[in-house]
Amino acid sequence: MTLVSFQLYSARNYPPLGDVFKLLSSLGYGEVEGFGGIYGPMDEAGIAALKADLDANGLRMATGHFGIDQLENETDRMISIAKTLGMDSIYCPYLMPDQRPTDAEGWKAFGARLAKASRPFRDAGFEFGWHNHDFEFQPLADGSLPHDRIFEAGPDLSWEMDLAWVVRGGADPLKFINDYKDRITSVHVKDIAPKGEAEDEGGWADVGHGIVGWANLWQAVKSTKARHFVVEHDNPNDLERCARRSIETIKSL
Repeated sequence: MTLVSFQLYSARNYPPLGDVFKLLSSLGYGEVEGFGGIYGPMDEAGIAALKADLDANGLRMATGHFGIDQLENETDRMISIAKTLGMDSIYCPYLMPDQRPTDAEGWKAFGARLAKASRPFRDAGFEFGWHNHDFEFQPLADGSLPHDRIFEAGPDLSWEMDLAWVVRGGADPLKFINDYKDRITSVHVKDIAPKGEAEDEGGWADVGHGIVGWANLWQAVKSTKARHFVVEHDNPNDLERCARRSIETIKSL
């Protein structure tokens, strides 16, 4: 049976974390994915307390998102945090609009930058990759995609595929699953509401309650190297509903 994870960014508006962990454990989640805003401000005691809270609820923070500044400027501290929390995979999740390159060479340079940033983490035994949004699938002036340029310049980078953002970017997820199946090590399992619906939730939906064809896509992502399947909803207005319905869908696939 697939061990299902939950991206804690989805629960950022529902503190405290201890209650979130209890909810997720009760619903059958076995893992969570952290993000820099959680552990970035914590001291060693805070990290140890976070690990104890996870353990008490039978959860493992198997994967984590770390901002590019954290990866490059706080490398040793982030490695220590990831080890303490028991992570096996680290993903850089985002690039602010004003930092994004505008041409193919710029994106290749960013891919090389990520590859350089990955080295100490990979040397420490972690999987290291990039997590996409939609902007990587907007064609550049030469017709190429930022996504492809990033991975072209970072041949050792893995990919945490956010499948719903691929769809929102106008790309065919099955094509990218097939093309990158040996580099996909984690998948964000999320869904998109029909147009005009769930506007108060950013147009996202609970998994299985939107337009993403998970019934067909699930077997495709299971055929990749992915070890982690992470439920995410960027702005749920009911955390329990989102977490419950999403894992129910996954268990039915």
